[in-house]
Amino acid sequence: MLSTAGATAAALLLPAPLLARARLALSREPPADPDRMRLAAWAAALRAEGPARLEAPFGREAARVGELAVGTPYEPYTLEAYLRAGGSPLRREPLTLSLTHFDCATLVEACLAVARVADAPGSPSWERFGREIERMRYRGGERAGYASRLHYFSEWISDGQARGLLRDLGPELGAAEDRRPLRFMTGQRARYPALADGAVFRKIGDIERRLDRHPRRVVPAKRIPEVVDRIETGDVLAFATEIPGLDVTHAAFAYRSGEGALRVLHAPLSGGAVEITRTTLPEYVAAIRHSTGILVARPLRRR
Repeated sequence: MLSTAGATAAALLLPAPLLARARLALSREPPADPDRMRLAAWAAALRAEGPARLEAPFGREAARVGELAVGTPYEPYTLEAYLRAGGSPLRREPLTLSLTHFDCATLVEACLAVARVADAPGSPSWERFGREIERMRYRGGERAGYASRLHYFSEWISDGQARGLLRDLGPELGAAEDRRPLRFMTGQRARYPALADGAVFRKIGDIERRLDRHPRRVVPAKRIPEVVDRIETGDVLAFATEIPGLDVTHAAFAYRSGEGALRVLHAPLSGGAVEITRTTLPEYVAAIRHSTGILVARPLRRR
């Protein structure tokens, strides 16, 4: 985790008016910590871009947060920490929040949540940030036990689309349907400590079977070069796999660099920190073992 001193130094790089706004927001919060420092500073940076940002695609704001997060450490399995500490998967899951370490999915959620907090009136609060995370991370936006979390990222996309948080671009990009049944969690039960509980195992199995009715829309790897010009900075990418029973292995943002090349902004296990790839999106996908293509979704502004 980043130290308080490091987060403070990062905040001090903001222009004086932005720093003042960040400090004002923090004055209404509990004693500052690195996460709250980042929320205030990053929201202030977005708001400083003025009305013009509200006319641009919402995903660009999320990608801007991702730029600010570059270099932040990768940390896996943070959403499972309560289970390792003896928590029950049947009880309401604690809401895990961080802006100082990420895995691939929590980076996507956090960047979108910060952008939505910056869009909302009033001071950016940690509570509001948490509400934005909660409505993305859990089925129907309702946090209950372990099984209420959207464990399969393709369902994260379809559930978000149903509630107006994003739009699946698969149909307009000529995606192919992937109708393979999702059974990875129940088929690899030992990988998921929560599934040692029989009731939770049965709930996850029910969810997997229900998802059989909702095939994923995957842009085949060979077609990605044909559609890169229609993918925007801030579009959410999920990297589809041929691994039996699994939908995707990684999530990220599309990022168009200054020279126009489409790259990937993500939190990778390899490298250990948030980064923007040097390789282009087609090159990146081609290098992934078992890759079959990408799912693409466009974030939408709050309704």
